Amino acid sequence: MEDRWITDYAPSQRWPHYTRANAGEVLPSPASPLGQKFVWDNGISHGAADGLVRTGLYEADEYDLVIPEVFGFFGGYFYINLANIRMQGVRNPAVTVEQLDLAFFGNHPDVPPYVAHPDDEKPHLVPKIEAHTAWVLSATEWPELHEDRIEVDRLRSDRQDLTALDDRQLLDRARTTQPLLVHGFSQLTVASSSSGIAPGILGVIGAAIGDSDIPMRLMAGLGDVDSAEPSFVLWELSRMVRASAVLTGAFDLGVDGLLERLGGVPEANDFLVMWDAFIQEFGSRGPNEWELSAPTWEIQPELVLAALDRVRFQGDDQSPHLRAEALAADRRQVASDVRDKLAKGGDIDLSNMFEAALVGANMMVFRERAKTTIVKAVHEARMVFRELGRRHAEAGVLHNAEHIWMLTDDELEDFIVDPGRFTSIVADRYVIWQELWDLEPPFIIRDAHVPPLSKWARKGIATVSRADKGESLVGISGSPGIVQGRARIVRDPGNPGELGPGDIMVAPLTDPAWTPLFMAVDGVVVNVGGQISHAIIVSRELGLPCVVSVTDATERIRDGALIEVNGTSGTVTVLE
Repeated sequence: MEDRWITDYAPSQRWPHYTRANAGEVLPSPASPLGQKFVWDNGISHGAADGLVRTGLYEADEYDLVIPEVFGFFGGYFYINLANIRMQGVRNPAVTVEQLDLAFFGNHPDVPPYVAHPDDEKPHLVPKIEAHTAWVLSATEWPELHEDRIEVDRLRSDRQDLTALDDRQLLDRARTTQPLLVHGFSQLTVASSSSGIAPGILGVIGAAIGDSDIPMRLMAGLGDVDSAEPSFVLWELSRMVRASAVLTGAFDLGVDGLLERLGGVPEANDFLVMWDAFIQEFGSRGPNEWELSAPTWEIQPELVLAALDRVRFQGDDQSPHLRAEALAADRRQVASDVRDKLAKGGDIDLSNMFEAALVGANMMVFRERAKTTIVKAVHEARMVFRELGRRHAEAGVLHNAEHIWMLTDDELEDFIVDPGRFTSIVADRYVIWQELWDLEPPFIIRDAHVPPLSKWARKGIATVSRADKGESLVGISGSPGIVQGRARIVRDPGNPGELGPGDIMVAPLTDPAWTPLFMAVDGVVVNVGGQISHAIIVSRELGLPCVVSVTDATERIRDGALIEVNGTSGTVTVLE
């Protein structure tokens, strides 16, 4: 293996630290050359830099014009530029580097200490930062996000039969998504970089009144969180299955070929109509949905049918609607109690801060909305390139339809003119790309030093000790509550095994493709993640106790072990 992959970055000297924290949830596996170059290098990365400049935290001339130093790709693996993102803690008076690191890493031991750079401090940016913060703490609506959604939904509804388009027309359609990626990720970056402000303020208020649980409980039950929405629809589908002997029998035979078996069955008509609407709206979701080459629910429906198969066993009393209502009620009660305490204390400034923080929590909702819009745009490009790969594999130009992902963005024009020129090139790249999947990317890359790929560890080689009975594993409190249940180790959302009611799902990471499985269990434990990770956001909306950043939980906890998850304290205890 070569020491560098063909699309690897040269690490930044100005911003020399990179991390897989949160990045591992976005792209858990190596990006394909086309996925990286088309979606990220020529789309999302520019939107990220633009969004950070909009917040007032950065200046445009701090970034490279070709590929802004917001992210990194090494060995094909996606990284967030830690040194760059830390400026949000340096330059924003409302946030500290320590708070930022906690949100990203939890208590991970490998995080390099912050060391100041002469260009870090930019006091002249403070007025713009403060103006942005004031907007964050007062914005109850963000109409442009709704307009963005309408635009990308129109792109989806206008999708015609791709097999009827020639190569030039296909590429032109794919190109229409790149401006959406730039704009959409600018929106997402504004929301995401602002989503820690409200919890930070609530933490200060909690400390002032002696209640450290306040931020967690007030960030739960927000409602209208897009990444949780598929769960609510799948719940309704699961009730249809549960109420129908015909549907139940079909699911009992397994999810492979399920939809074909149900076709033409009168009793299944309502289910199939609702299913088609679900795929139309949420078909862009799936494991690794930010990567062009990855399958989604539209492409491989078994991925989500497997989750639906588990959810159907839950009783009606576990409805996510009931849980959401309980969380919303708890949020209202907590807010009322805090208001009373602050009023009795007579601190008007603290009371005003509290009300502003409640509004600022909307940034978490906005963040998920912007993210969903981008994922839909990525999916429309994905469907185009899948068709391009299919037809050239069928014609014998490509040895495998999957080889289309081995092109880079700047090779696409030449490919549609003379595709045969790339046959052996992409075939050779595909072999090397597959080898990257066996590598364990360093969690932290520091001081601009990227170890050669030949020195990277191989996945599955490292061993860790099992947690003993009575041992408590410490992570980050994500969603409040205490629950006991059998641990079920799930490494692939499309293969949940016998996961069911009363179980605790223990996963390496989660993204929206895992969301349906949250409804099948009573609690969630995740190896990685910080305070703004996907697992926490969805667990809070669905009312599940959740602990993240439990290092090696999937290896240390035995499948079937009885465990207790304390989502309030952030601990997982092995009971037997």
